[in-house]
Amino acid sequence: MTNPDLAAATWRKSSYSGGAQDCVEVTSDLPGAVAVRDSKDRGGPVLMFSSQAWHAFVAGMKKGTHARQP
Repeated sequence: MTNPDLAAATWRKSSYSGGAQDCVEVTSDLPGAVAVRDSKDRGGPVLMFSSQAWHAFVAGMKKGTHARQP
């Protein structure tokens, strides 16, 4: 996957963040891809996932498949 231009991307945080600044933000403005970044370092690195991989991850989180480690 090439490096997309994210300058015009619309980023969003989970409603569960409660307005906190220590979250991840995602954008799905890209065809077939989802970008994820750290809200504290908006100019920092961005992780790229295929839309299919991202949706599988989110579905797994909702089902409790991905347990949080202590």
